[in-house]
Amino acid sequence: MSGRVERIWLKRAKRGNMDEIREVRVEVGKGIVGNVDQGGWRQITIITQERWEELMRELGVSLDPSSRRANLLLSGVDLAHTGGRVLEVGNARLRVRGETRPCQLMEQTVPGLRGAMTRGWGGGAFAEVLTDGSIAVGNTARWVDEGSATCKP
Repeated sequence: MSGRVERIWLKRAKRGNMDEIREVRVEVGKGIVGNVDQGGWRQITIITQERWEELMRELGVSLDPSSRRANLLLSGVDLAHTGGRVLEVGNARLRVRGETRPCQLMEQTVPGLRGAMTRGWGGGAFAEVLTDGSIAVGNTARWVDEGSATCKP
């Protein structure tokens, strides 16, 4: 089963705006070219359209997914408990390193959002880049290792 890249955002400055773009380059050891967050395990942040819509229904609000401040919005891919798994997005491979924990900015956006996001991987996942490549809106996103995932607490 495969999913799709729905939207892409780039953050050019700490706490800065999320700029929506159609395509990004990713590099091993760095992450998204031009994104402020570079290196480490948290090179790319990912949310899913389905989980975001669940959160909006739960809270009775309608926010654009860019409010989450993630880099990629995917559909058709379940991120819950996927730590250690490899996701092929476009022609790049990303290793999910864990669950993205929501910060205080989420609570400032909508009261209750931060708490809702702490359940069921509602904040999405973070990943490191394993292969250089390009990711564009409309690209396929699929798991390349159908083995068991390891969840990091």
